[in-house]
Amino acid sequence: MNAEIYIQQMIVRSRAAQSVFEGFTQQQVDQAVRAIGKAVYDHAEELSRLAVDETGMGIYEDKILKNKNKSKACWNKLKGQKSRGILRQIESEGLVEVAKPMGVVGAICPSTNPTMTPMQNAMIALKGGNSIICSPHPRAKKSSMLTCSIMRNALADIGAPADLVQCVEEPNIEKSGFVMSLCDVCISTGGPGMVTAAYHSGKPAFGVGPGNVQALVDREIDLPRAVAAIVQGRIYDAGILCTCEQSIIYPAEQHDAVLAAMANEKVCYIDDDSQIQSLRSTIFPDGKINPEMVGKSAFYIASCAGIPILEETRAILILAQGTGTDDILSGEKLCPVLSAYPYHSWEEAVAIAKTNILNMGIGHSVVIHSQHNSHIEYAALQLPVSRFAVNQQGSSALGGAFTNGLNPTGTLGCGSWGNNSISENLWYHHLINVTRIAYTIADREIPTDDQIWNT
Repeated sequence: MNAEIYIQQMIVRSRAAQSVFEGFTQQQVDQAVRAIGKAVYDHAEELSRLAVDETGMGIYEDKILKNKNKSKACWNKLKGQKSRGILRQIESEGLVEVAKPMGVVGAICPSTNPTMTPMQNAMIALKGGNSIICSPHPRAKKSSMLTCSIMRNALADIGAPADLVQCVEEPNIEKSGFVMSLCDVCISTGGPGMVTAAYHSGKPAFGVGPGNVQALVDREIDLPRAVAAIVQGRIYDAGILCTCEQSIIYPAEQHDAVLAAMANEKVCYIDDDSQIQSLRSTIFPDGKINPEMVGKSAFYIASCAGIPILEETRAILILAQGTGTDDILSGEKLCPVLSAYPYHSWEEAVAIAKTNILNMGIGHSVVIHSQHNSHIEYAALQLPVSRFAVNQQGSSALGGAFTNGLNPTGTLGCGSWGNNSISENLWYHHLINVTRIAYTIADREIPTDDQIWNT
């Protein structure tokens, strides 16, 4: 079937389902949102196994945690939130805000998160009264299709239209393009090419930018705890998340202590120039990420590079040979490899992070391990990113967690820095239109020109 006709037919079914759903009460909407989140939670093991087997990326146990924790965190924060009808009345301004659905949401889903992303996008889309069509990465089509099928069954079980959630069965670039151009609003959590296509689709779009999370380690902290968090963040799901730590920037005088803490976490340190070059060319042949290294174990990567390490090694720590464009290893690596940068002053630490971020990951995120608010705020003022996770594990905290106030999402906006329309975690309020009723404020005093300009 012609690709455009195929997507048009999906759009027709999606609009029909959404028109019915638009008449649902807030309670019924929330029942639908809970149903699809709980369904993915209940099938986390099955979905995680398929995702690993199909894509060859990531870690089964970590994907289970990702599916379960994200569904829990999303529902926990979504429940009780008003998203239909009158949102709020602002009496002092004479305003009443009324929520309206955007309609059909088109979602481009990545191979790195083929089950969690469709689930989270669907939960926030339905929370706003919308329907959603997911267009998965071809490498992960079975995983995303099963995820959407499970959500469809959950909707049918509670009497909601199953077509509120649909998935493109045989995805390709052409079909994804039609999803983006024919829907009412699109979410692109794919690679830079698909994000750019989303913004050129002619429809409102929410995209993401590449990650390159710099982990800054301050003085006077619990170093073993910080190192353990950074390593766990680096290896989570074999390092394929955009929120995984990519570089550790630490006090130069604590170099030996950092290496000792790394060794305790089963991290292999490499500072030999020839071995570093071998890893560099293995991970980035011809200056581009080697897809065969994405989401693979440290032992596998080292073996491909001809470097003998213990099989139980959890990650590889490389002594950096440059910042930014001077060394490609300063950027996002999508595997359990971490770059090391010793510093002498906090200003130097922030400068290292900034150089790396300006080269890759601008607008995304930073992790800081510090007890000094002045240092944290200095970094926040200097670094062009949308999120800072303080004394937390980046991989699990930056996308929202029970222990911080960030919205739980799989779509992390990078602001204008990353050519994105939002500089926060994508949430349901981004997927609703708001009508504002403006009443006259009868007793409001209108200031004179003199009061306006001279006071």
